[in-house]
Amino acid sequence: MTDLKLAQSFALIALNAQSSLYLTNAKKVSLRCMAAAVILEANLEGCFTQAENKLTFHKEVLEQSHSTLYREKVLQPLLHNHTEVIGDLNWWLKKASNLSKKKLKKFEIAISDYLKSINMLEEIPSLLGSDMYFDSAGVEMRAYRSNLETYSRITENIRAEILEEGSVTDEIICMLWLLRESGCMHDFFSRNELEKVNTRMNELYQSNLLAKALFPIQIHHGIELGIKQLLEMKTKFMKTYTGSSINFFFPFLERSQAVFIETEAWFDNSNKRLNSVLTRLRSYGHEVKVIEGGSIATLKIDNMLYDAMPHFVIMRVPIQGVRLVPKHPV
Repeated sequence: MTDLKLAQSFALIALNAQSSLYLTNAKKVSLRCMAAAVILEANLEGCFTQAENKLTFHKEVLEQSHSTLYREKVLQPLLHNHTEVIGDLNWWLKKASNLSKKKLKKFEIAISDYLKSINMLEEIPSLLGSDMYFDSAGVEMRAYRSNLETYSRITENIRAEILEEGSVTDEIICMLWLLRESGCMHDFFSRNELEKVNTRMNELYQSNLLAKALFPIQIHHGIELGIKQLLEMKTKFMKTYTGSSINFFFPFLERSQAVFIETEAWFDNSNKRLNSVLTRLRSYGHEVKVIEGGSIATLKIDNMLYDAMPHFVIMRVPIQGVRLVPKHPV
């Protein structure tokens, strides 16, 4: 995939466009899954010893492997003062994903600092902060932005291995499970493609030992699960239990907020209106590319796609602008 390890690659997906200042529900779900990714990463690298279905982690491995700080932030709390800890894969993943908010925050700082140090992640003004209501209120909002080229390479590689014929690596099997558990599937696969993802997951479950052990495990819960069940009442296109929680929508919904960008003048020309918005977004530090022009343009802002729809709101006077509506899959 890249030179990055599993947890690092998944963190670039999970943190992209997330608030860097606040622990939103969507980011909390992402951090839980990122902590689980650390366990999977260590397992793929042979840091555990396995006997039957039990995985044993020895403290000396953490001390001798020159592990990165973010890995220690997940594994040290699970070790406590023990020299070794034993559990099956389900136990390890659930323990890691259930770290306290305080420990998750320390983990977020450790892994984001590491990714920043290798120029894979940065903090920029949040796009939501450009919305007229947030901007005029002076609310500071910042967000993570993953390296654009690396982000595209990671996501395109996942799509290629899942949607095209051929073997699937253990790393992609882990990525698929992490996307499912973090509610990110809808960011990268269309509704029709999700049917194929579901079929592919079922095939992997039948033929691959790692998939057979991993896919039945679920680490999302609480309010997210409640919303998932509500949405499953409306749509049931996932027919196997390995893909059943692909309908886990909550983080997807929270990341799908539209943004209203007002223009400084009232334009009767759509190109002039769009150019005004592009200038405004670039002045805030966003990287913007016009994918498709027209009265409703498609823009790539940082790593996300948006439809730019002409819109106006009525205040004391009508205010013209553009409403940016997230477009999925990216």
